[in-house]
Amino acid sequence: MNFIDKLSAAWARNDSLLCVGLDPDLARFPAHLKDQPDAIVQFCKAIIDATADLACAFKPQIAYFAALGAEDQLEAICRYLRDTYPHIPLILDAKRGDIGATAHQYAREAFDRYGADAVTVSPYMGSDSVEPYFDWPDRGVIVLCRTSNAGGSDLQFLDVGGVPLYQHVAKLVAEKWNRNGQCALVVGATFPEELAQVRKIIGDMPLLVPGVGAQGGDVAATVRAGRTANGTGMMINSSRAILYATAQEGEDFATAARRVARETRDEINRYRG
Repeated sequence: MNFIDKLSAAWARNDSLLCVGLDPDLARFPAHLKDQPDAIVQFCKAIIDATADLACAFKPQIAYFAALGAEDQLEAICRYLRDTYPHIPLILDAKRGDIGATAHQYAREAFDRYGADAVTVSPYMGSDSVEPYFDWPDRGVIVLCRTSNAGGSDLQFLDVGGVPLYQHVAKLVAEKWNRNGQCALVVGATFPEELAQVRKIIGDMPLLVPGVGAQGGDVAATVRAGRTANGTGMMINSSRAILYATAQEGEDFATAARRVARETRDEINRYRG
């Protein structure tokens, strides 16, 4: 099963457009985990188990692991996801972008080392920097388009032939790079009007949508702008708001994460149509 098929099945199986981001921050871990040598594995496994029936994808952000020298724990988490929840797509959030020979090594890292179903990449260096990822025809290539951060406008709104650059990227990916049906785009929930413009350009191509939860993106506006005709088409990511949910009385961190994940999933579903 390729990435797009697995994602479509996960949308249906869990009735969910929620992507759970895995951004482990030791400073925010429960006290009983902080001194454990495999704290990141324990924490992420607990989050995964608590939310697996509520998510359409999981998205570990590689920087949170690499900064701690914890790539071995990332490998263990990815292996756990593949073995325990093989029906849920695993997206490696790496935002890679480099010349072709180096891009091939990044693709090997994502797809062979970590076994990811999809990886995020930057389009800035052009088609030959993305091409190597297509050598894995069953995997997804998720291209940065209109990012959720305010500074994204510095470049993404530059005029390119009468349209902003982010729209040019959307059109380029939809019409040229997606020839094998492997592509998706990153478009932030913090810009619902631009999200709607991208949806018009790309048709039913999937969108990875960061920016809800801690970043404050409006769920209703996001879903209405980015959904496809059948009410799917998006992986709406929430990371910190779920991972570090404030526990209510009697809750541990995983139970609190499940509660917030369910609330987010259900809020998304209210606007799917």
